[in-house]
Amino acid sequence: MCNTRSGSDHVARSRRGDLEASVLGLGFPPLTGGPFRFVDRIGPAQLVKDMERFAVVSGVGFEPCLTVHYQAASGTKFCSAGPLAGIPIKMPSLSPTMSEGTIVKWLKQEGDTVEPGDIICDIQTDKAVVSFEVEEEGILAKILLKEDSKDVPVGRMIAVMVDPGEDWKAVEVPAEAEAPPAAAAAAPPPPPTPAAAAPEPAAKKEFSGLRHAGAAPTTVGPAVRTLLELYDIDAANVTATGRHGLLKSDVLAYITQHKLSPQPPTPVPAPGSVSRPAAPSSAPSAGPAGDAAYIDIPLSSMRKTIAKRLTQSKTEIPHAYMQSEARIDRLLALRKELKAEGVQASLNDYIIKAVALCLRLQPQLNCVWSGDQLQRPDSVDISVAVATDAGLITPIVVDAAGSSVAAISGQVQDLAARARLGKLKPHEFMGGSFTISNLGMFGVGEFSAIINPPQCGILAVGGGRSQLAADGGSETWLTSTLSYDARAVSEPEAAAFMETLAHLLTNPDLLVTDARRELQQLG
Repeated sequence: MCNTRSGSDHVARSRRGDLEASVLGLGFPPLTGGPFRFVDRIGPAQLVKDMERFAVVSGVGFEPCLTVHYQAASGTKFCSAGPLAGIPIKMPSLSPTMSEGTIVKWLKQEGDTVEPGDIICDIQTDKAVVSFEVEEEGILAKILLKEDSKDVPVGRMIAVMVDPGEDWKAVEVPAEAEAPPAAAAAAPPPPPTPAAAAPEPAAKKEFSGLRHAGAAPTTVGPAVRTLLELYDIDAANVTATGRHGLLKSDVLAYITQHKLSPQPPTPVPAPGSVSRPAAPSSAPSAGPAGDAAYIDIPLSSMRKTIAKRLTQSKTEIPHAYMQSEARIDRLLALRKELKAEGVQASLNDYIIKAVALCLRLQPQLNCVWSGDQLQRPDSVDISVAVATDAGLITPIVVDAAGSSVAAISGQVQDLAARARLGKLKPHEFMGGSFTISNLGMFGVGEFSAIINPPQCGILAVGGGRSQLAADGGSETWLTSTLSYDARAVSEPEAAAFMETLAHLLTNPDLLVTDARRELQQLG
């Protein structure tokens, strides 16, 4: 078919050399795109030169016809009359839990050339702001959703590209992108207050106290009955249009026509009380709650996801808890000593190191769920809870057990800074095998945390507190609470973990072995 079309479409002068013409892509219908788009891309003048060169080598069958010469002279195109099909760019799923996103900023504009690996926009996911990289080359032809477009579902088209060299201004926006979201079917004007739920035919039952225009008993649904009672309407005054009596739309139309307002319900006396008019109360009634001023606070996609995941965790994971205390005077003194020697680390960095060593010694808690199967990673990767303006995020300290306290400190500072700016990459906050949440710097003595699925444990660390020692001096104690998945971790395993942690915090010399070795190498 291809070699037949090269002659019938009058691209070449004759059918001689039709096979070669089809191989070169000159024998397809122009409105299907493809080769004729390519011809438009290189230009008719270049096509004439190429065909004349082919004619010298392969025969006169490649000589361009008068139409092609005319196009070369006038600059017209084969496909100028037809729309240019674009390449859709859809909202990507940039995290396993992402169902919608917000377009924060477009880094490429319409008409810009795009190469594979280029970032075209920043997208706020349920965890952080992530850069969206494209995998194809082309030209960004049309931006369909502007900056700050919120709650864009994954898979919705956000832009259109065209191939390199094509006329991006002539791009055709696909119908699926132009069509607005399906709107609800038009309904009659609503009453002054929210209408009752739509009637269900299966729920209809006889209501002998209501009658329609025919003054005969009628079967009405619960929604119709609720409206009639709420607005104190006699069913006989409402014109019925349904085959079996009154419809909800009939009552709504009557309410709108007569501008009715809901009537207060009739007070029902308490059982056993005397049937007599109630004495007026001297106490002032409370004003409507709607009179108070308030501010709507929109939830970010991150906070929505946090609420969803925490609810899922508490309802699906059997949480068990265990608490331990450790005297940390030696740890505080050692931290001060190492700080003077040049090791800059916070108390939380030492706790991360201690937990990582505990997980190496007690690997039962260093596990995650993969479907219905438990998996134990080779590396101990600690997720550290960081508070941001958008919500809580847990960047990951990779291989915390094999890193020195100084290296952990550097990782945490870098991750926390970029987390607050929303610049973390997906692999820097998705994953991890155990989580630590420390609220001691906020004056919290102790608390319990919710497990971050698919992990099986999270440690809640409070602040140090001073108390009287046996010798009359002062001691500093730290309370830690472990929340663990009772399906994956047994009580003896959790107890062994907490015992090991308390021992390491009380005797912290093992935590700083790597730090002292690094100082000796630098010295």
